[in-house]
Amino acid sequence: MPYTRRHVLRLGTATLVVAAVPAVSLPALAAAVVTADLVVYGATSAGIAAAVTARRLGRSAVIVEPGSHVGGLSSGGLGMTDSGVKAAIGGLAAEFYRRVYAKYNGTAVTPTSPARFTFEPHVAAVIFDELLAEAGVPVYLNNRMTSVTMAGNRISEVVCDNGQVFRGPMFVDATYEGDLMARAGVGWTAGREANSVYGETINGVQLRNAHQFNRFVDPYATPGSAASGLLPGISAAPVAPAGSGDGRIQAYNFRMCLTQAANRIPFAKPAGYDAIRYEPLARYVQAGYTGPFFTTHQVGGGKTDSNNDGAFSTDFIGQNYAYPTASYAARASLVEEHRVYQQGLMWFLANDPRLPVSIRSATASWGLAADEFTGNGGWPTQLYVREARRLVSAYVMTEADCRGGRVAADSVGLASYTMDSHNCQRVVVAGGLKNEGDVQIAVPQPFGISYRAIVPYESQCTNLLVPVCLSASHIAYGSIRMEPVFMILAQSAPTAAHLAIAAGSAVQQVPIATLQARLRADGQLLTWPLTAPGEIIVDSSTSAGVTRAGVWLTSTSVAGYHGPDYEHDDNTNKGVNRLRFTPTIPTTGSYQVFLRWTSHTNRASNVPVDVCAGGTVTTRTVDQRTGGGQWVSLGTFTLPAGSSPTGASVLIRTEATNGYVVADAARFVPA
Repeated sequence: MPYTRRHVLRLGTATLVVAAVPAVSLPALAAAVVTADLVVYGATSAGIAAAVTARRLGRSAVIVEPGSHVGGLSSGGLGMTDSGVKAAIGGLAAEFYRRVYAKYNGTAVTPTSPARFTFEPHVAAVIFDELLAEAGVPVYLNNRMTSVTMAGNRISEVVCDNGQVFRGPMFVDATYEGDLMARAGVGWTAGREANSVYGETINGVQLRNAHQFNRFVDPYATPGSAASGLLPGISAAPVAPAGSGDGRIQAYNFRMCLTQAANRIPFAKPAGYDAIRYEPLARYVQAGYTGPFFTTHQVGGGKTDSNNDGAFSTDFIGQNYAYPTASYAARASLVEEHRVYQQGLMWFLANDPRLPVSIRSATASWGLAADEFTGNGGWPTQLYVREARRLVSAYVMTEADCRGGRVAADSVGLASYTMDSHNCQRVVVAGGLKNEGDVQIAVPQPFGISYRAIVPYESQCTNLLVPVCLSASHIAYGSIRMEPVFMILAQSAPTAAHLAIAAGSAVQQVPIATLQARLRADGQLLTWPLTAPGEIIVDSSTSAGVTRAGVWLTSTSVAGYHGPDYEHDDNTNKGVNRLRFTPTIPTTGSYQVFLRWTSHTNRASNVPVDVCAGGTVTTRTVDQRTGGGQWVSLGTFTLPAGSSPTGASVLIRTEATNGYVVADAARFVPA
């Protein structure tokens, strides 16, 4: 990976990339024993955020990475950020997305710069390079941990396969797999809990309709003959009762960066290609399915972040169960199997004569971007490990946290994405093929993540923080497991480590009020809704300050709303349906006025909104197909004291609107 102002040292089988570390000599970094205040295992986006945060706090930090890829999924193809409510992303994570915007627009990065959440892989790689170089963080690549030495309930050192030893008072496990925490002997789990374990409703076995076969597909090698055996990748076990637990994990894939540019790299037939793997897809197409077969979300430069889409797509369902606890060599084999499967799928879609010409030509119009992952033939270098080990600690994040039924008082960051699990197995139901495990349930609003969920029990380890494989049930992890959240928690973790070093204490003994105060000072967002001094929010769920004409329906189907729900006009009674937010203004003055809605493609893009200010009406037009889940400014106005629709209000109208109109909340902030 290209680093600016770098030095590269070869240490046996390992590589050390030193990004501008003037305070540390190269011999010291290449020494048999390397010591730093914070040792980070895993050069994921979280690992980088942790090390950079430690350096900004005045601590020394190193990153040890078992592979050769830096940046995890954020530089590994996931350029269509699963961000949830963007306004809930603060601190260093928000800075990363502001840096993305600055790269694309040639502007300087400031705390008030706009953010951009779509980007090409190489852009993310450059930004990570710059963050590491600015902070002076050395990154040890291809350095695989072989053992962890414990001194009582503290990690004293990590030993790698080239013999190099890493020591320090504090450690962060930033891997997607939870390797360091497992070696340290802390409690962890993998797979799906039964609903009964934590009083949940959507954990465990789930046979639902999303990414599902919606036509009959025969699962047997010889159609109609169970005696002929099942096609590859299909479980012979009966489907367990809904909500029961098991050791299965959601499917992995690669997030491909595709393009239709003339210099695209065509999909090639991989060595080891086996057409029988794709027989269920051939039968699905023969039954009338025409796609989609993968997503083509645009991220910039005419390129995509292409993900799984549909019943049979890029997810290699049921083939990753051994991955979380496998050796590095065994994982490499599993990664290779995933590559062969997915490359084979793309070749099949573009070339197999059993498929209609329309499908083959549409697929062949795409190819790998020639200027991404250039050392790997355009193929991503990071497998999407959606879930592996998960810590079990004093606070387990569950569905109750995601739904707002429980609120962690020791929040160190916010999550807001849908509770999302990809399919876990391919099964036979009533003689036909089905997928099992997919869940996509929205959360009502951003929720806090407990500090106790990123640290082990004190009796197990007092100097380890786990911001990626944190303590959460399978379904709660499905909401938390997003790159922005990993970076958020990976800023909070070294901040706690910094305080623990200063106090000479265990990480479990860091005062929460002190930690939260420091995090807020560094831009971290810990509670929702966000509040500003003197602000006034009028929510559609309250009776005070809300008046309606016509019929408005409440809903929670699209995430990102303020309060318990939002309202919509059901795309009817245009011009009749209206909703007004009227605040009580305490003091005459200048106020910035905001409006909030949830976005969807069925929303209206031309919603007229009247801001009434002291008898003057200013009309804005808002596009509710975008910008959802955040406060959108309508401008700054002088508002008189009191509560009067003509003095201060926001009126949402529906005349001639071209889709559903949403009314969620209005916000008035003293300027």
